[in-house]
Amino acid sequence: MLNYSLDILGSEWIIIVLVALALLLGTNQLPSTAKKLGKIVNEFNRAKNEVQNQMKDISNTNLDISGPVETERQKLEMIAKSLGVNVAEKSDDELRKIISGKMGQKNTDESENKA
Repeated sequence: MLNYSLDILGSEWIIIVLVALALLLGTNQLPSTAKKLGKIVNEFNRAKNEVQNQMKDISNTNLDISGPVETERQKLEMIAKSLGVNVAEKSDDELRKIISGKMGQKNTDESENKA
């Protein structure tokens, strides 16, 4: 008997939920609650789209890698050159700081341009 009671289709669940909401909130508060719920969903979608756009901007950073990279230093030099950084006489740590600063700066510049 329990199995048959759980075989309710989607449209029947919608009716059950609407009746339960009408009983809990009353018919006077139902439109205002639906409006608030719509605003919440709209704000969620806007924030989700903003995060997706930021992720696309980050992932669209193209690095020109012509072949396999053998050492960490070569990888740092390739990334630095693709960002327009002069790699002469700089240590690995300095390159890492410059690269992370440029990547962070690029992301904040793009987000400021969108605002």
